Amino acid sequence: MAIIRFILGRLILLFNWAFPPKSVKRDLTQQAQIDLQTNNLTLYQYAACPFCVKVRRAMKRQALKIDTKDVKRIPDAREELMAGGGQLKVPCLRIEQEDGQPQWMYESNEIINYLAERFPTASHA
Repeated sequence: MAIIRFILGRLILLFNWAFPPKSVKRDLTQQAQIDLQTNNLTLYQYAACPFCVKVRRAMKRQALKIDTKDVKRIPDAREELMAGGGQLKVPCLRIEQEDGQPQWMYESNEIINYLAERFPTASHA
Protein backbone atom coordinates (compact mmCIF):
# COMPACT_ATOMS: atom_id res chain seq x y z
CA MET A 1 0.00 0.00 0.00
CA ALA A 2 2.86 2.38 0.76
CA ILE A 3 4.31 1.81 -2.71
CA ILE A 4 0.96 2.58 -4.36
CA ARG A 5 0.57 5.71 -2.26
CA PHE A 6 4.12 6.79 -3.17
CA ILE A 7 3.52 6.24 -6.91
CA LEU A 8 0.15 8.01 -6.87
CA GLY A 9 1.67 10.92 -4.95
CA ARG A 10 4.42 11.30 -7.53
CA LEU A 11 1.88 11.15 -10.37
CA ILE A 12 -0.22 13.85 -8.71
CA LEU A 13 2.83 16.09 -8.39
CA LEU A 14 3.88 15.40 -11.99
CA PHE A 15 0.45 16.28 -13.41
CA ASN A 16 0.24 19.36 -11.20
CA TRP A 17 3.63 20.49 -12.50
CA ALA A 18 2.86 19.63 -16.14
CA PHE A 19 -0.57 21.29 -16.19
CA PRO A 20 -0.47 24.35 -13.92
CA PRO A 21 -3.61 26.49 -13.71
CA LYS A 22 -3.51 30.03 -15.09
CA SER A 23 -3.56 32.84 -12.56
CA VAL A 24 -6.04 35.68 -12.69
CA LYS A 25 -4.48 38.99 -13.76
CA ARG A 26 -4.99 42.04 -11.57
CA ASP A 27 -3.51 45.52 -11.68
CA LEU A 28 -0.42 45.91 -9.48
CA THR A 29 -2.15 48.00 -6.81
CA GLN A 30 -5.01 45.55 -6.40
CA GLN A 31 -2.62 42.57 -6.31
CA ALA A 32 -0.47 44.31 -3.67
CA GLN A 33 -3.56 44.84 -1.49
CA ILE A 34 -4.52 41.18 -1.83
CA ASP A 35 -0.96 40.11 -1.04
CA LEU A 36 -1.17 42.10 2.20
CA GLN A 37 -4.48 40.44 3.09
CA THR A 38 -3.03 36.96 2.54
CA ASN A 39 -0.27 37.61 5.11
CA ASN A 40 -2.65 36.37 7.82
CA LEU A 41 -3.29 33.02 6.06
CA THR A 42 -1.27 29.80 6.26
CA LEU A 43 -2.07 26.51 4.55
CA TYR A 44 -0.96 23.39 6.42
CA GLN A 45 -0.63 20.61 3.87
CA TYR A 46 1.18 17.60 2.42
CA ALA A 47 2.88 18.14 -0.94
CA ALA A 48 1.30 15.11 -2.68
CA CYS A 49 -2.10 15.06 -0.97
CA PRO A 50 -4.74 15.36 -3.73
CA PHE A 51 -6.98 17.58 -1.59
CA CYS A 52 -4.03 19.85 -0.77
CA VAL A 53 -3.11 20.03 -4.47
CA LYS A 54 -6.74 20.99 -5.18
CA VAL A 55 -6.50 23.89 -2.70
CA ARG A 56 -3.07 25.00 -3.97
CA ARG A 57 -4.38 24.99 -7.56
CA ALA A 58 -7.32 27.19 -6.48
CA MET A 59 -4.85 29.53 -4.77
CA LYS A 60 -2.79 29.67 -7.99
CA ARG A 61 -5.88 30.41 -10.12
CA GLN A 62 -6.74 33.28 -7.78
CA ALA A 63 -3.10 34.52 -7.65
CA LEU A 64 -3.06 34.23 -3.85
CA LYS A 65 0.33 34.20 -2.16
CA ILE A 66 -0.50 32.14 0.92
CA ASP A 67 2.28 30.69 3.02
CA THR A 68 2.29 26.87 3.00
CA LYS A 69 3.70 24.54 5.62
CA ASP A 70 4.38 20.89 4.83
CA VAL A 71 3.19 19.04 7.92
CA LYS A 72 4.76 15.79 6.75
CA ARG A 73 8.27 17.18 6.38
CA ILE A 74 8.41 19.92 9.03
CA PRO A 75 7.90 18.70 12.62
CA ASP A 76 7.30 22.25 13.91
CA ALA A 77 4.46 22.71 11.41
CA ARG A 78 2.91 19.42 12.54
CA GLU A 79 3.08 20.57 16.18
CA GLU A 80 1.55 23.97 15.28
CA LEU A 81 -1.33 22.23 13.49
CA MET A 82 -1.98 19.84 16.38
CA ALA A 83 -1.74 22.57 19.03
CA GLY A 84 -3.86 25.09 17.14
CA GLY A 85 -6.29 23.10 15.01
CA GLY A 86 -6.47 20.06 17.24
CA GLN A 87 -6.25 17.53 14.39
CA LEU A 88 -3.45 16.17 12.24
CA LYS A 89 -5.60 16.55 9.13
CA VAL A 90 -4.79 18.39 5.91
CA PRO A 91 -5.47 20.63 4.17
CA CYS A 92 -6.02 23.11 6.96
CA LEU A 93 -6.13 26.88 6.50
CA ARG A 94 -5.10 28.97 9.50
CA ILE A 95 -6.84 32.34 9.38
CA GLU A 96 -5.58 34.95 11.80
CA GLN A 97 -8.54 37.16 12.70
CA GLU A 98 -8.24 40.94 13.12
CA ASP A 99 -8.15 40.48 16.90
CA GLY A 100 -5.19 38.09 16.54
CA GLN A 101 -7.20 34.95 17.29
CA PRO A 102 -6.67 32.07 14.85
CA GLN A 103 -9.45 30.21 13.09
CA TRP A 104 -8.62 26.75 11.73
CA MET A 105 -10.51 25.64 8.62
CA TYR A 106 -10.37 22.04 7.41
CA GLU A 107 -11.88 20.50 4.25
CA SER A 108 -10.65 21.47 0.79
CA ASN A 109 -14.04 22.59 -0.56
CA GLU A 110 -14.68 24.78 2.48
CA ILE A 111 -11.24 26.39 2.10
CA ILE A 112 -11.71 26.97 -1.64
CA ASN A 113 -15.17 28.50 -1.08
CA TYR A 114 -13.80 30.76 1.67
CA LEU A 115 -10.98 31.99 -0.58
CA ALA A 116 -13.39 32.58 -3.50
CA GLU A 117 -15.70 34.65 -1.28
CA ARG A 118 -12.91 36.61 0.43
CA PHE A 119 -10.93 37.27 -2.76
CA PRO A 120 -13.47 37.40 -5.59
CA THR A 121 -12.21 37.44 -9.15
CA ALA A 122 -14.06 38.83 -12.16
CA SER A 123 -15.69 35.44 -12.77
CA HIS A 124 -16.75 35.13 -9.09
CA ALA A 125 -17.70 38.76 -8.41
